[in-house]
Amino acid sequence: MTGKEIPEYDFKAIEARWRDYWREQGFFKANLQDASRKFYYLNMFPYPSGEMHVGHGRNWLIGDAFCRYLLMHGYNVLNPMGYDAFGLPAENAAIDHGIHPKIWTYKNIETFRRQFRQWGVEFDWDREIATCDPEYYKWNQWIFIQFYKRGLAYRKAALVNWCPGCDTVLANEQVVDGRCERCSSEVEKRNLTQWFFKITQYAQELLDDLDKLEHWPERVKTMQRNWIGRSEGAMLQFKVVGHEEPLEVFTTRPDTLYGATFMVLAPEHPLVEKITTPEHKEEVRKYVQMALAEGEIKRARADREKTGVFTGSYAINPANGEKIPIWIADYVLMGYGTGAIMAVPAHDQRDFEFARAFHLPIVPVIRPKDADDLKAEEMQEAYIGEGGVMINSGPFNGLPSGKETIRKFIAEFEKQGFAKAQVNYRLRDWLISRQRYWGTPIPMIHCESCGIVPVPEDQLPVLLPEVEFLGKKGLAAIPEFYETTCPQCNGPARRDTDTMDTFVDSSWYFLRYLSPHDEERPFDSAVVNQWLPVDQYVGGIEHAILHLLYARFMTKALRDLGLLNFDEPFKRLFTQGMITHKAYRCKTHGWIRPQDVAENETCPQCGAPLSTEIAKMSKSKKNVVSADEIIEQYGADTERLYTLFMGPPEKEIEWSAEGVRGAYRFLRRVWTLVNEQADVVKAGRGQPVHGSELPADAKTLWNRLNQSIKAVTEDFEQFHFNTVVSALMELSNAINDYLAATSEPHAGLLNQSIEALVIMLSPICPFIGEELWRVLGHEDSILRAEWPKVDPEGLKLDVVEIAVQVNGVLRDVMKIDGALAKDREALEKHARELDKIKRRLDGKEVRKVIVVPGKLVNFVV
Repeated sequence: MTGKEIPEYDFKAIEARWRDYWREQGFFKANLQDASRKFYYLNMFPYPSGEMHVGHGRNWLIGDAFCRYLLMHGYNVLNPMGYDAFGLPAENAAIDHGIHPKIWTYKNIETFRRQFRQWGVEFDWDREIATCDPEYYKWNQWIFIQFYKRGLAYRKAALVNWCPGCDTVLANEQVVDGRCERCSSEVEKRNLTQWFFKITQYAQELLDDLDKLEHWPERVKTMQRNWIGRSEGAMLQFKVVGHEEPLEVFTTRPDTLYGATFMVLAPEHPLVEKITTPEHKEEVRKYVQMALAEGEIKRARADREKTGVFTGSYAINPANGEKIPIWIADYVLMGYGTGAIMAVPAHDQRDFEFARAFHLPIVPVIRPKDADDLKAEEMQEAYIGEGGVMINSGPFNGLPSGKETIRKFIAEFEKQGFAKAQVNYRLRDWLISRQRYWGTPIPMIHCESCGIVPVPEDQLPVLLPEVEFLGKKGLAAIPEFYETTCPQCNGPARRDTDTMDTFVDSSWYFLRYLSPHDEERPFDSAVVNQWLPVDQYVGGIEHAILHLLYARFMTKALRDLGLLNFDEPFKRLFTQGMITHKAYRCKTHGWIRPQDVAENETCPQCGAPLSTEIAKMSKSKKNVVSADEIIEQYGADTERLYTLFMGPPEKEIEWSAEGVRGAYRFLRRVWTLVNEQADVVKAGRGQPVHGSELPADAKTLWNRLNQSIKAVTEDFEQFHFNTVVSALMELSNAINDYLAATSEPHAGLLNQSIEALVIMLSPICPFIGEELWRVLGHEDSILRAEWPKVDPEGLKLDVVEIAVQVNGVLRDVMKIDGALAKDREALEKHARELDKIKRRLDGKEVRKVIVVPGKLVNFVV
């Protein structure tokens, strides 16, 4: 200790001093004219839904720390900011609060700006966008019209998902377990005429190009592959007795056609009404009504009791000419294949259960390889085994079942004219129509004489009407909006009253940031093609299908319009984990705030014991931790440090009040250390440090310094922010240990060590970093400081500490010559010679020895 009087760590004064400094100095303004050392970093832009809590802060703090790190490495960083401001969340919140969604949205945007400023999170603010601004959604409408001209946007009648809670249509991707992802209402099916984007035109390319995305999490790519759902098979045509229109079925198993003993249509299939005979019409009508009231998730459950009704009509099995009945059943869904199946009860468990329930015939066409036959009357379940032999299949009898035989079936059936090899996709076209007010108006006009006519491009944007907000009624309730004239014939016409799905807004916003105020085009293609794909994209795993798939589609479609020269929008993707918090509930009084809970976890109102769960932070469960309160009590740097230290950023992790206090204590220790040693550090600036000439205690610090620089730099690059903080804590401890062990510290070594500590801490804790840099006598910003470099000699350790474990429990630590630290045999030999380990191993069988060179030896006994 120096005896020097140390100023108090007054984080409020420090943060107030630097809060606007970086913006005023223009550090975060990208130079788009120079793409030679560019880095486009982007967080998924947020819904401005209210006040952000500490859980929301995680990805913004990750982004700000990484961008500061990049700036300190000389990158020209583009890190813009915007708001996904349209859509149901804002509109529903506005209804709840009794105000117009525009007022609600812009009020929340102001709150977000204030909170970013409090956190010290900086962006290139000149590029700020909000999707509810006309200068943005004008280009949504322009893109829609270009898609319409090329057949990528179209309108059709379809059975769609209807949310009664939100009073609007939902895309398939917005239905989770049969419920609305927004309000959790059970989703209904309705027949409506809606607008779609033809994403299916890109299904195969969307699938193939996943292999190009080397720096995406495999989990996300798997989710997209499954959603696109490619399957190979054949489209088969069945003649319907007494009707000219054939019944088409897609199947991946045309080799089982000889075993098809009945057909099943989805209740909503358009042929149901046409082929149902008069005597069955009433029964079929009631069944269809009942089935449509059920959600698709319920209908598709394998354990659900099989129900159905006979239509009275028959189809002809084209393989054997047999007449087979046509039923309808709720386990067949219109959204899969053609909405019709050929039922092969011997080899499909659902068909088997249905056949047993309604006494329909079962004809096996594949027997197990080790059996002579397979008799229907002896079957207890469908046979779906691999590697069987074809039976009851005419000329194919005796062939081994499998892909090669399936190809032979398809070839023969194609010759006979009732089959065609086909690839099918689970992916369906993107339904973009919404029946609400707060969204981009669809720029189309309906004229009785001219049909559907696009709004002329020089009349864009079609503005949302500035009227008193009418809640859930939407644009269809505003005559002054929809009453118009046809741009072709000048006759009376009606504007389309649907608005676009908000995912349209977010499918291309990353392009608009490059020229956010361009009035002539959606974006500057020349600049975009230099700066994109986005180098690093960060957001939640919940966007794996919806947003990310739509953005990939939009990029490919805009490329085909000649506007882009790349195939994929995001080069690297990182999905951060969620921050959770303990939630408390009383049976009588409901959810209780954690800070109000007594130490014995009882209700503060009635004293009853509380149930607990670790849950996502939410206002409804009252387990939200306020970012403002943390900043008020401990400072923004403390919140930043703890948020990045609490665990691997891709993992879900629980918020800890004690962890916050620990982060605050660490910053106070760093504050004290730097202020105490500031004079020595200044004096040591420029003094050379030769590791080979240092005494042992100084050399230990020198080694730790170089290890820390290497570890921190590598971990920043790999988004391992928690281990960045760990390495900084170890360096801080090593500096303090060195100072405690010597009365005459090496000024040059102390300068290098403490300045490196402050520089490497500053991207995570920029306020204290900037302040301490001035304490150390620097006049320029720490963002312009040179990042410390590793001296390779400093990584060569004279002595290495190796942890020695028995059954995974630390029992001793041995110090070993650095030259032997990588020698497995030497490490095991020296570990066995330790007295503590000898006693632990005495009389026991060592089953396995695990050696991690340079780190540990573990004896499994």
